[in-house]
Amino acid sequence: MKTIFQLSFWALIFSFSANAHAEQAPAAERDTSAIHTIIVVFDGLRPDYIKPEWMPNLYAFSKLAAYGKDNHSVFPTVTRVNAASYATGSYPAAHGLMGNAIYLPAVNARKSMSTGNAGNLRHIMDTTSGKLLTAPSLGEVLRAHGEKMFVYSSGTTGQAFLQNHTVNGAVINPDLVLPESFKAELTASVGAPPADATPNTARHQWITDALCRYTLAADGPLVSAIWFSDPDGTAHEHGIGVPITIQALKSVDAQLGRILDTVRARGLERVFNIIVTADHGFVTHTGKEGLTDFLIQKRLKKSKDSDDIVLADGALYIKDHNPALVQKVVEALQEQEWVGAIFTRAAKPGSMKGKIKGTLSFESIHWNHPQRAADILVAENWNNNKNSLGYAGTDFARGVAGHGGSSSWEIHIPLIAYGPSFKPSFESNLPTSNIDIAPTVLHIHHIAAPAQMQGRVMYELLRHNNIKPLTPKKENIFSEAKLKQGGKYKLTLERTVLGKYSYINYVSATRTP
Repeated sequence: MKTIFQLSFWALIFSFSANAHAEQAPAAERDTSAIHTIIVVFDGLRPDYIKPEWMPNLYAFSKLAAYGKDNHSVFPTVTRVNAASYATGSYPAAHGLMGNAIYLPAVNARKSMSTGNAGNLRHIMDTTSGKLLTAPSLGEVLRAHGEKMFVYSSGTTGQAFLQNHTVNGAVINPDLVLPESFKAELTASVGAPPADATPNTARHQWITDALCRYTLAADGPLVSAIWFSDPDGTAHEHGIGVPITIQALKSVDAQLGRILDTVRARGLERVFNIIVTADHGFVTHTGKEGLTDFLIQKRLKKSKDSDDIVLADGALYIKDHNPALVQKVVEALQEQEWVGAIFTRAAKPGSMKGKIKGTLSFESIHWNHPQRAADILVAENWNNNKNSLGYAGTDFARGVAGHGGSSSWEIHIPLIAYGPSFKPSFESNLPTSNIDIAPTVLHIHHIAAPAQMQGRVMYELLRHNNIKPLTPKKENIFSEAKLKQGGKYKLTLERTVLGKYSYINYVSATRTP
């Protein structure tokens, strides 16, 4: 006898299959001008979370959709870098949002500021003549073509704001509604925003209510994005695979189910594309060392608040770009087992190796912004060790679990797309990235992507295209240095190259006696 879960699961499969069949309309009946797109981001979603018992809606959806099996987060694998990267179709080298914290001397010469706070981001805009991002965003491109973008987010105000920072359409977040004149109508329509919680179930439901009200409507925006702050928020505090993190996964999956149910109930299957992805993966933390404390202990930095070295997460800005101090810091870090990949400015333009021996260049990871890149970028070391529940991926950062590093566990993320523009029940092994979303969405809507966008159109996932796919190839880039204590420090960067595009798979550090 089948359980209630099995019956509902296969009913969902049948429902999607029926809709997929119905979407095979003759060319004369297709009106692509009516197509709309929803981008769904699950913060911190590892591919191995997508199980029928944890995420039945997403699991069923993935079986009927186009699935990019080699999808990549942008490094550094943090939330706001990837929010800016998908929004601009560009890497930090172009958009200038370098980390979850950012250092801009023109804004504050002595310390970095969090990009999780929209107030900080708006202050940056005020100080830099609007140049929060130095590449055009999806919202800006849509505005130029008379179209709007709505962003719904249950996470930080900064993450929400970065997705549509010029506010073309609306930004809807429990703690930030833009334009502000829209707030009264929103509250009257979907109620007052609930309090923050772990898991953030009530807020997930609130933003889904708003999306169903404003996006799944006759006059809805051409493009919408909904960003769920779980499982990230819960997993940071409690870890990977634990019951409360599973509860968080079920919570956000239920909201995806509500979106899909509403699309079906309103007869919108033939006019809505839904693209599901994540900003980054997740690893278990086991570290005890902190970068700031280490630099002070080694007498390389005077104090926590000194401006000789300003830290913005793993980015180190050396005062006056002092080459002797840059050299000393790098050499000290290379000796530490808890330190992983180290990056510096290129030895020469275009080089994959950094100017300091044993480092890789900012160019190698698409982080070489001409004004905003630091002098040194550091990631914690990592390995494939499993946590107590059998989930692989461990690094030497402090805390319970998180992301931001260069491991394959943080870089590899899902990409699942379904709707009239995408191939049904299709899997692709070609490399893709968060920067490829915006160019693909613009292509679907017959809008030319700006030349500054560094991503590509994911033709291989689209129906009715005659583009011959390129052949990917994997490459390794090495850099090594002798250690003062004896032995070698060696970096290995594995990337997949597809024509002129390169995708970072991981960067690992090893030390040999």
